[in-house]
Order: sequence, then structure tokens, then C-alpha cells
Amino acid sequence: MPRIVPIRDLKNTTAISTLCHEEEEPIFVTKNGYGDMVLMSMETYEKSLFLANVYGKLEEAKDDMRNGRYSSVEDAISRIREKHGL
Repeated sequence: MPRIVPIRDLKNTTAISTLCHEEEEPIFVTKNGYGDMVLMSMETYEKSLFLANVYGKLEEAKDDMRNGRYSSVEDAISRIREKHGL
């Protein structure tokens, strides 16, 4: 479940940092009862970027499949062997 904290809690930077590392997911910060910012640890941020990249590549692959832009395994292995002199 997402953690939501009011902006005034950002005064205690050590507690917020600890919370970001414990939760391992974004912390939503509100201002006057409305969403204002999102905080997360560097590790969580990097994991999110990695997953976004993977999902993007999967979408590209699905698009290639839908549009017939693919080859057989045998063709792929043959091209790899040619490229690397195997």
C-alpha cells in the first residue's frame, strides 16, 4: 500500500530517508491535502528505470512480431556465427 506523508514531515530528513529505504517504493507527499511530490530511494528509482526500460523493449518486440519483423532461430544463430566467425 502506498505511503502518503504531508509535506511538513519533510523537515525530519533522517526519518524520511529511512522511510524511503524501508518502503522500497515511492512515498507520496501531499501539500494542503493534494498530491505534490513523490520521493524514493536511489535503489528504488534505478529499479523503476530498469523495469521501464525492459517493458519498453518488450513492447518494441511485440510490435516487431505484429508487423512481421522477426526471423527464425536458425537465421539468428547463422548471423551470430557469421558475425563472430564461429
